[in-house]
Amino acid sequence: MEGRAVIGAAVLVVIGLVLLTVAADRLVLSAARLARIWGMSAILIGALVIGMGTSAPELLVSVLAAARGEMDMAIGNIVGSNVANLSLVLGVSVMILPVAGHLHTIKREGILMLAGVIAFSALAWEGTISTVEGAGLIVGIVISAFLLVSWSRRDVAEGIVKLDADTFAPPGKGAAVELTVGLIALAATLVGADLLVRGARIVAIELGLSQGFIGLSLVAVGTSLPELATGIAAARRRENALVIGNVLGSNLFNSLGVAGAAALSGSGTFTADFRVPIIFMLVISTLAGVLTATGNRLVRWEGAALVVAYVGFLALAL
Repeated sequence: MEGRAVIGAAVLVVIGLVLLTVAADRLVLSAARLARIWGMSAILIGALVIGMGTSAPELLVSVLAAARGEMDMAIGNIVGSNVANLSLVLGVSVMILPVAGHLHTIKREGILMLAGVIAFSALAWEGTISTVEGAGLIVGIVISAFLLVSWSRRDVAEGIVKLDADTFAPPGKGAAVELTVGLIALAATLVGADLLVRGARIVAIELGLSQGFIGLSLVAVGTSLPELATGIAAARRRENALVIGNVLGSNLFNSLGVAGAAALSGSGTFTADFRVPIIFMLVISTLAGVLTATGNRLVRWEGAALVVAYVGFLALAL
């Protein structure tokens, strides 16, 4: 009976991951095309639509988990996804193609990202994020988005975060059609997230694994697949700023927007001790910030080192 339950749950996880990944990718593409139609700059698309858009799975999974009373999984997903983005996603992208970001932009985004990670870490350190604190995190992401928009408007010059026009130009579709496709993709993302959470919960129970560990590992990797796919595609197109901006923007949104929404959706209290993973998250965030803010090219061995660091993180999470 236990074996059948695990197999059935594993099927749910796989279906959820596939649906989540495909739907989230289409959701981001629709958002980018709508941004083009509505006259948003390529810089703004890269900083907000792509970076934060790829965090839609993290948002939906964590909110659903929190609403079901599984706050351990919600927080584990946020911490695990942040680490995966800055080690696994960035590392794999750099191993495919060494990248170098624009110093001025990366410093600004890096500072915002670190501030968000530190704020989230400070609130989560004692094992609870209150409703007021969750609301404060939401205010923080709104302010961050405003800053990103303001900065992008000042950075009129091309080349800071550019996207290929052919990639995101709508092929003969109007705003109404693209909006409809985007809403369908959003609904599919929600279904995929629900299947993933249900399956992961059953696996955790049947195998005696903690929800916190499942959130840190399986769920976190699954919800980071859109960032990984975007990072690999951007590296192949030599979109250096997008590779780095994608993970920084995603982690900013995870730490403020996702954590805030999860706290408002559930009790805000979790039983798992995330202090060691949080310390690792802070260290890897600082390391990634230093590597990118120097303006130097990130070479393949540094990417490999980041991937190895992620393996070490999973070992610690056990």
